[in-house]
Amino acid sequence: MLKHTYVSIRNLLSHGQSLSLLFARLVVAYGFYEPAMMKWADIGAIAKWFGTLGIPLPTLNAYMAATTEITGVVLLTLGLFTRLISLPLMVVMVVAIVTVHLPNGFGAGNNGFEIPLYYMLFLVIFASFGAGKLSLDHLFFGDEQ
Repeated sequence: MLKHTYVSIRNLLSHGQSLSLLFARLVVAYGFYEPAMMKWADIGAIAKWFGTLGIPLPTLNAYMAATTEITGVVLLTLGLFTRLISLPLMVVMVVAIVTVHLPNGFGAGNNGFEIPLYYMLFLVIFASFGAGKLSLDHLFFGDEQ
Protein backbone atom coordinates (compact mmCIF):
# COMPACT_ATOMS: atom_id res chain seq x y z
CA MET A 1 0.00 0.00 0.00
CA LEU A 2 2.70 2.50 1.04
CA LYS A 3 4.91 1.55 -1.90
CA HIS A 4 2.02 1.86 -4.35
CA THR A 5 1.08 5.29 -2.95
CA TYR A 6 4.68 6.47 -3.14
CA VAL A 7 5.07 5.28 -6.74
CA SER A 8 1.79 6.94 -7.75
CA ILE A 9 2.80 10.27 -6.19
CA ARG A 10 6.31 10.05 -7.68
CA ASN A 11 4.89 9.43 -11.15
CA LEU A 12 2.45 12.31 -10.81
CA LEU A 13 5.11 14.76 -9.58
CA SER A 14 7.64 13.72 -12.21
CA HIS A 15 5.42 15.35 -14.85
CA GLY A 16 6.56 18.71 -13.48
CA GLN A 17 10.27 17.96 -13.91
CA SER A 18 10.82 19.84 -17.17
CA LEU A 19 8.77 22.83 -16.05
CA SER A 20 10.76 22.93 -12.80
CA LEU A 21 14.04 22.79 -14.70
CA LEU A 22 12.83 25.59 -17.01
CA PHE A 23 11.91 27.86 -14.08
CA ALA A 24 15.18 27.08 -12.31
CA ARG A 25 17.19 27.84 -15.47
CA LEU A 26 15.39 31.16 -15.94
CA VAL A 27 15.90 32.19 -12.31
CA VAL A 28 19.60 31.32 -12.38
CA ALA A 29 20.04 33.07 -15.75
CA TYR A 30 18.38 36.17 -14.34
CA GLY A 31 20.69 35.98 -11.33
CA PHE A 32 23.75 36.06 -13.58
CA TYR A 33 22.38 38.85 -15.80
CA GLU A 34 22.95 41.86 -13.54
CA PRO A 35 26.48 40.89 -12.42
CA ALA A 36 27.42 40.24 -16.07
CA MET A 37 26.06 43.59 -17.19
CA MET A 38 27.80 45.39 -14.31
CA LYS A 39 31.10 43.80 -15.34
CA TRP A 40 30.65 44.79 -18.99
CA ALA A 41 29.59 48.34 -18.04
CA ASP A 42 33.03 49.04 -16.54
CA ILE A 43 35.35 46.13 -17.25
CA GLY A 44 38.39 48.25 -16.33
CA ALA A 45 37.10 48.83 -12.81
CA ILE A 46 36.29 45.14 -12.48
CA ALA A 47 39.83 44.25 -13.57
CA LYS A 48 41.26 46.62 -10.93
CA TRP A 49 38.97 45.11 -8.28
CA PHE A 50 40.01 41.59 -9.32
CA GLY A 51 43.61 42.72 -8.87
CA THR A 52 42.90 43.88 -5.31
CA LEU A 53 41.40 40.45 -4.59
CA GLY A 54 44.64 38.80 -5.66
CA ILE A 55 43.17 37.24 -8.79
CA PRO A 56 46.02 36.65 -11.26
CA LEU A 57 45.83 38.30 -14.70
CA PRO A 58 42.93 40.46 -13.49
CA THR A 59 42.06 41.99 -16.87
CA LEU A 60 41.96 38.64 -18.64
CA ASN A 61 39.96 37.12 -15.80
CA ALA A 62 37.52 40.05 -15.76
CA TYR A 63 36.81 39.49 -19.45
CA MET A 64 36.57 35.73 -18.96
CA ALA A 65 34.15 36.06 -16.02
CA ALA A 66 31.97 38.62 -17.82
CA THR A 67 31.92 36.56 -21.02
CA THR A 68 31.12 33.35 -19.14
CA GLU A 69 28.30 35.01 -17.22
CA ILE A 70 26.62 36.67 -20.23
CA THR A 71 27.02 33.49 -22.30
CA GLY A 72 25.49 31.60 -19.39
CA VAL A 73 22.52 33.96 -19.33
CA VAL A 74 21.79 33.31 -23.00
CA LEU A 75 22.41 29.56 -22.98
CA LEU A 76 20.54 28.85 -19.73
CA THR A 77 17.58 30.90 -20.95
CA LEU A 78 17.45 28.93 -24.19
CA GLY A 79 18.30 25.63 -22.57
CA LEU A 80 21.11 25.21 -25.08
CA PHE A 81 24.38 23.45 -24.15
CA THR A 82 23.07 23.60 -20.58
CA ARG A 83 25.27 20.84 -19.22
CA LEU A 84 28.37 22.39 -20.80
CA ILE A 85 27.83 26.03 -19.73
CA SER A 86 27.09 24.89 -16.19
CA LEU A 87 30.73 23.83 -15.74
CA PRO A 88 32.45 27.22 -16.32
CA LEU A 89 29.65 28.94 -14.40
CA MET A 90 30.46 26.65 -11.45
CA VAL A 91 34.08 27.80 -11.69
CA VAL A 92 32.90 31.43 -11.58
CA MET A 93 30.88 30.62 -8.46
CA VAL A 94 33.82 28.87 -6.76
CA VAL A 95 36.05 31.88 -7.45
CA ALA A 96 33.36 34.25 -6.18
CA ILE A 97 32.90 32.21 -3.01
CA VAL A 98 36.62 31.93 -2.27
CA THR A 99 37.66 35.49 -3.15
CA VAL A 100 34.64 37.56 -2.10
CA HIS A 101 32.06 35.75 0.01
CA LEU A 102 33.86 33.21 2.21
CA PRO A 103 35.39 35.76 4.59
CA ASN A 104 31.87 37.04 5.32
CA GLY A 105 30.57 33.70 6.57
CA PHE A 106 27.52 31.82 5.34
CA GLY A 107 24.64 34.29 5.63
CA ALA A 108 23.40 36.14 2.57
CA GLY A 109 22.62 39.21 4.68
CA ASN A 110 26.31 39.62 5.43
CA ASN A 111 27.37 39.05 1.77
CA GLY A 112 28.33 35.52 2.75
CA PHE A 113 28.57 32.53 0.44
CA GLU A 114 24.97 31.33 0.85
CA ILE A 115 23.59 32.65 -2.46
CA PRO A 116 26.60 31.71 -4.64
CA LEU A 117 26.44 28.25 -3.05
CA TYR A 118 22.78 27.92 -4.04
CA TYR A 119 23.63 28.99 -7.60
CA MET A 120 26.39 26.42 -7.70
CA LEU A 121 24.01 23.71 -6.48
CA PHE A 122 21.53 24.60 -9.23
CA LEU A 123 24.37 24.45 -11.76
CA VAL A 124 25.28 20.97 -10.47
CA ILE A 125 21.65 19.95 -11.03
CA PHE A 126 21.73 21.35 -14.59
CA ALA A 127 25.03 19.58 -15.31
CA SER A 128 23.59 16.31 -13.96
CA PHE A 129 20.01 16.42 -15.26
CA GLY A 130 20.27 18.72 -18.26
CA ALA A 131 17.78 21.37 -19.28
CA GLY A 132 14.64 19.26 -19.45
CA LYS A 133 12.20 18.78 -22.30
CA LEU A 134 11.39 22.51 -22.52
CA SER A 135 14.76 23.37 -24.03
CA LEU A 136 16.73 23.58 -27.23
CA ASP A 137 18.95 20.81 -25.88
CA HIS A 138 15.95 18.49 -26.01
CA LEU A 139 14.89 19.74 -29.45
CA PHE A 140 18.34 19.49 -31.06
CA PHE A 141 19.95 16.63 -29.16
CA GLY A 142 17.06 14.66 -27.68
CA ASP A 143 18.46 15.32 -24.21
CA GLU A 144 15.66 13.88 -22.06
CA GLN A 145 16.64 15.35 -18.74
